[in-house]
Amino acid sequence: MVNTSKQLMKRILNKRSSDQPPDEEKDQSSLHDSLDYHFIEELKETKISLLLSDNHTFIKHLFQDCSDIVVREFEIEPNIPALLFFVDGLTNTQLLNDTMKSLMLLGGGETSIERIAGTILPVSQTQISDNYGDLLVSVLSGDVALLVEGNTKAVLLGIRGTEKRSVAEPETETVVRGPKEGFVESIRTNTSMIRRKLKTPRLKMKSMTVGKESNTSLVVCYLDDLAMPSLIEEVVKRIEQIKIDAIIESGMIEELIQDDTYSPFPQIQYTERPDVIASALLQGRVAILIDGTPFALIVPFVFIQIMQTSEDYYERFQIATLLRLLRYVFLFLSLTTPALYVAITTYHQELLPTTLMLSVAAAREAIPFPAVIEAFIMEITFEALREAGIRLPKAVGSAVSILGALVVGQAAVQAGIVSAPMVIVVSITGIASFTIPRFNGAIAVRMLRFPILIAGSLFGFYGIFFSLMILIGHMANLRSFGVPYLSPIGPLSVPDLKDVMIRAPLWQMKERPEFMAVQDTQNMDNKLPQQIKEDGGVDGSRIHHEHKSSEEGNKPDGS
Repeated sequence: MVNTSKQLMKRILNKRSSDQPPDEEKDQSSLHDSLDYHFIEELKETKISLLLSDNHTFIKHLFQDCSDIVVREFEIEPNIPALLFFVDGLTNTQLLNDTMKSLMLLGGGETSIERIAGTILPVSQTQISDNYGDLLVSVLSGDVALLVEGNTKAVLLGIRGTEKRSVAEPETETVVRGPKEGFVESIRTNTSMIRRKLKTPRLKMKSMTVGKESNTSLVVCYLDDLAMPSLIEEVVKRIEQIKIDAIIESGMIEELIQDDTYSPFPQIQYTERPDVIASALLQGRVAILIDGTPFALIVPFVFIQIMQTSEDYYERFQIATLLRLLRYVFLFLSLTTPALYVAITTYHQELLPTTLMLSVAAAREAIPFPAVIEAFIMEITFEALREAGIRLPKAVGSAVSILGALVVGQAAVQAGIVSAPMVIVVSITGIASFTIPRFNGAIAVRMLRFPILIAGSLFGFYGIFFSLMILIGHMANLRSFGVPYLSPIGPLSVPDLKDVMIRAPLWQMKERPEFMAVQDTQNMDNKLPQQIKEDGGVDGSRIHHEHKSSEEGNKPDGS
């Protein structure tokens, strides 16, 4: 063990040294790659030694100058050397003290790791490891490693006790009706919230690790009786091929595994809501949960899901349909309103009524800039105010928004820098962008507004229509893990249109979306509405009214 640990440490030190002979640079480069991105695999080949002193030396060399690493030596009665290896701040101190107490009071000379783990330790979760790769990943995740003299295995104690944020309502996806719980930064808390929604052994959670330095834990969730094996295999394959120093947030995973990096449209959905994850899994989709962030990823993701919210399925279908139609109308306004205003005032004045045209011309008479420059000034100012409102503290941010909207806007109009109609147009555009449920979809619309504005200022309506055609063609060419981005509109799937711009009653959506390849297409049956009608639940003909029988019972005899 000593030789093995020294050889590994020597390889690591040699990898970091820069003064290598020229003929060894190539070999050193390949060693650098293998240790950089497969360091844990290297450690998995390093077995735990029988001698506790060798294990202690190896850990001290590996974690030199790490003040948060604790190696606590003690003796199991009678006189059996042992040590606990953990990270200060990641473990439950009370449970750790109880564990040490039970071991120190152990009698009979028991030294077998399997015996100690099975009968002595007061810990519900234990795991046995025989190599340093698994041991280090567990310890750095918050577990405690117990090593005993004369054993080539270690016990990993699941007594994590990190500080974590309590479950609260997600701020990015608020709803009027629906669950008020959201994910937190603890991956096990998040998986338990999903498990409470889907109480089935079909719910699988495949654990993976990504990041050379961070060793970030993530979980791939799916229902194995619904999700296609090819989709699960593709998701796992892309994640396994990630070679990066660290994964800090789910957005890094999203950008690395998406199909088209240069497209402005999001191809992977993110959410803080466990009910959204559960609904996605029931559609045969796959979720990715990353430790350290409350945002989970869902694949595949299509354009229509940008305009949908979880609340659409909790409210009555008439309300959900009305709100969806409203969102699509304001999506179009958010994308094209500034371009339409510039095109009409520059090239197509005949489309406006005479009175309105005279009013707009009078408002723009003293403005020194063309309409397109005026639009750019207002749009950029509005985006700057929105960014300032997000980055500043909440109390100051609201004050900045009011100041920008009222004072700056009114002063700009009175100073003759911009016209009043342009302020109205930009305000409508800003309000319309806030109606898009998905924040990443709203950002894409905000970015695309500017090239469409330029096209409208150069070519009028022709430029706007040409830009929209290019945009639709681009979306038709996109894929999200093999699923066309415009599904179910392109390619057309008529049965799936009942959940696009409208939301049909739940009993009509008895089958899962056809554009998603799943193992089981049946979602529910629609016998309940017919049964209610057959039982007279509509007209109440079979309902027994107790007050009639009670009145008859109160009549005197012989009447």
